[in-house]
Amino acid sequence: MTQASIELVSILEEFHNVSTMMHRTVAVLLAAISCSRAFSTQPLVSAPRYVTELYAAEDDISGRRSFLTTVAAVIPAIAYSTPSFASGGATAGKYTTIPIAKRRYYGRVQEAVHEFLLMGPAVIKGDLTDPVVQDFFDVTKTVVVQGKKKDINGVCNKKDGDCNATDIYDSRYNDMKTTMYLLGNAFRINQQKAPDNLPTVKAAKKFFKVMNLFERKVLKNPSSNDKAATALYAEALDLLDEYLDLVELPPTESGHYDKEFSTLVGESSRIT
Repeated sequence: MTQASIELVSILEEFHNVSTMMHRTVAVLLAAISCSRAFSTQPLVSAPRYVTELYAAEDDISGRRSFLTTVAAVIPAIAYSTPSFASGGATAGKYTTIPIAKRRYYGRVQEAVHEFLLMGPAVIKGDLTDPVVQDFFDVTKTVVVQGKKKDINGVCNKKDGDCNATDIYDSRYNDMKTTMYLLGNAFRINQQKAPDNLPTVKAAKKFFKVMNLFERKVLKNPSSNDKAATALYAEALDLLDEYLDLVELPPTESGHYDKEFSTLVGESSRIT
């Protein structure tokens, strides 16, 4: 250790008398900077006596190498300063991805689970011809995006005169796949991890894999006594519970999904 570093460590011992952690950190940084010829020897701010004394050691320190050595000597002292806490990646900032995703997709996911459970009685019997089962996969039954009127204060300015709202339809199952994926993708701690490697997305895809087999049975050759479909539904139910747990939603057996849910973007990220 150089003579300048020894003198610096000696001065650092006086820092125990500094009233707050912040004052001590600032004093250490000023001391380190003052010992380098890479910076001006004139202090920009009024510094305590034990800091200004460090300027006398400037002639004993040469160039940037000595400066880096000095900084390395004071790093342990800086480590005692008050730590800062901040989230990174997708969770940085005032609003996080997870609360926004919950407001956008919680309603649609919960409504999908509600309708999925409604199929239960018919599927247990093996009846894939039941209207409740058929409607879940019917791409013309569910409004996934509500249309907005195109008029301005009741006046239509379109050349074709068509300012009526046009709804977008799809099956509840297709909307369930979309929203489960998007909600699961929000549960990440950084942006480096690929979506397919997230536990939430993996759980969703396991559910989709089984339900896609179930969907084929419903759409291609529905039967009123399909025991294989019953087994697929039971397997999908277990996989769905795994997913719901990962995205902080109640399990299917909780009774939470006995009611219908609004699919509009919510004002809160809390469970409704």
